[in-house]
Amino acid sequence: MSANDHEQPWVRENLEAGVLFLTLNRPDKYNVLSDAMMSALRGCLNAAATNADVRVIVIAADGKAFSAGHDLNEMGAEHSVEDLQALFSRCTQLMLTIQRQPQPVIARVQGVATAAGCQLVAMCDLAVAAETAKFAVSGINLGLFCSTPAVALSRNISRKEALEMLLTGEFIDAATAQSKGLVNRVVPAVELDNAVRQLTSTIVAKPADAISAGKALFYRQLEVGVEQAFAMAGEVMACNAHFPDARAGIAKFTRKS
Repeated sequence: MSANDHEQPWVRENLEAGVLFLTLNRPDKYNVLSDAMMSALRGCLNAAATNADVRVIVIAADGKAFSAGHDLNEMGAEHSVEDLQALFSRCTQLMLTIQRQPQPVIARVQGVATAAGCQLVAMCDLAVAAETAKFAVSGINLGLFCSTPAVALSRNISRKEALEMLLTGEFIDAATAQSKGLVNRVVPAVELDNAVRQLTSTIVAKPADAISAGKALFYRQLEVGVEQAFAMAGEVMACNAHFPDARAGIAKFTRKS
């Protein structure tokens, strides 16, 4: 670890008008998801979960890379299978933290996102990318199939498209990523911040409790059969209809009609 690693935070935090920007802060190391980086990011997310001032979270990065994935120095031959299983388990906990976060989490992708970095984009609820961004699950080029990124990737794009990326390790550009469903919006690099702010301001204007309940239900219902999904959704929607904002909104609409 360099002296700079002790001086600079792994993740920079900036709260602006209800939007918490979490910026991966190791551009010289391509923002790899080292143990320290994952721990710092998860810590920021956990702290934000109970902060009522945080309405939306944006995961961003400095430098040419959004994230180049796992730190390969932490995956060397000197580490046992048990060590690596523990490492991937900690990565999984970070990814699940994002999905379970009560606030929407948006990836702001300015550069390359590879392997676990691509997984990070896929696990965010939404993603906005610069035209210059590129995506790959390229572990296969090193003899390592990106099995854990495959879990997130296959829940964003079709099976055949996911397997093509996993089997070839080839990069796709931002426009292709959007067409596959990996990212929501693609804009010129100079417009990236404005596009992110437009999206976040739209979400911040909506009721926080409805968004939190709706996001949680959205992911739960994907993992069950359609009948159970409707039952779960009906229960959540009935409770949501009694939230103060929903009651006020319904009353306002009915007075107009």
